[in-house]
Amino acid sequence: MEYPRKLIMLVDDNRTNLLAGKTALSEDYTVLTVPSASKMLQALEWRKPELILLDVDMPEMDGFEAINILKEHRETRDIPIIFLTAMEESTYELKGLQLGAVDYITKPFSPPLLRKRVALHLLLENQKRELKNYNENLQDMVETKTKTIVKLQNKILAAMAEMVESRDGSTGVHIANTQRYLRTFLNEVIKAKICTEQSSTWDVDLLIQSSQLHDVGKIGISDDILKKPGRLNHEEFTEMQQHVRVGVGFIERLEDGEEDSRFLQYAKIFTAFHHEKWDGSGYPYGLAGEDIPMLGRIMAIVDEYDALTSARPYKKALSHEDAVAIILAGMGTSFDPSLAEVFVKAAQAFAQTP
Repeated sequence: MEYPRKLIMLVDDNRTNLLAGKTALSEDYTVLTVPSASKMLQALEWRKPELILLDVDMPEMDGFEAINILKEHRETRDIPIIFLTAMEESTYELKGLQLGAVDYITKPFSPPLLRKRVALHLLLENQKRELKNYNENLQDMVETKTKTIVKLQNKILAAMAEMVESRDGSTGVHIANTQRYLRTFLNEVIKAKICTEQSSTWDVDLLIQSSQLHDVGKIGISDDILKKPGRLNHEEFTEMQQHVRVGVGFIERLEDGEEDSRFLQYAKIFTAFHHEKWDGSGYPYGLAGEDIPMLGRIMAIVDEYDALTSARPYKKALSHEDAVAIILAGMGTSFDPSLAEVFVKAAQAFAQTP
């Protein structure tokens, strides 16, 4: 199998040097000879070589000026350049290397040395490309594997959360609903520029995933309470309130003290604060106003809307309109007034079929 010959561009204003260089390299490469730096720039518009042999001392535009131009453009900045010069002062060699040349060959050059230097740098460039391709492929493999693992983790979490939710008869619909409502609401909050410093750091997709765990603490509540067809008495309601602390404890056991996990941080906020109320009458901490984290205040509205519009063993589902009216009536008492106003806009999409 024949491979295409690599193109070398030889740039020199001396015809003798051009001929000598072409003769030395033509057996192994295709050599394009160019008499000036300006002609080189024109040639590069239609053909890109594997390597450029560039004379330093040329009229009109010398090699130093030319390499500066090449390094300024994305299409040519990575082409390896070997300077050719009759000047043997180390300052010229140093300047060329500082400008980005890969090597320096003095003239008159030895054909065997020229061939060896060209072959060496082409080999190095090929190895660089192979390493870059390997790293890119490795990165793609890592990303693919990571996505697979994350997808599996999400499925496990979703299945676990659905199992918890199914114990009170909601069969996981509550999770799907709150995720859909939460995404819409979060996007509206971001648009409304409420607490922009905090919302600018949100990873909405991660927030949606972590919200699955907001009621995971129900796993510690007895079926007699979760499935009771009537209203809970004081003792039963007190036990039901413990699902928040149980959920927080569960998430804290998942946390790794040596590494931050935004997923678990988000999940803990949703779990800990979605039953707090703006006026301080909520549970389990009795926080009020802005002492309640923003994400907790958002989840409180989303959770309440779904609770109102969903049938439970102890109640029938309310209409969308009635649920919205109840939440608006709770502005300043149960819910953050500024968020309740944004909720009105978001709620227009809540009633739509997902």
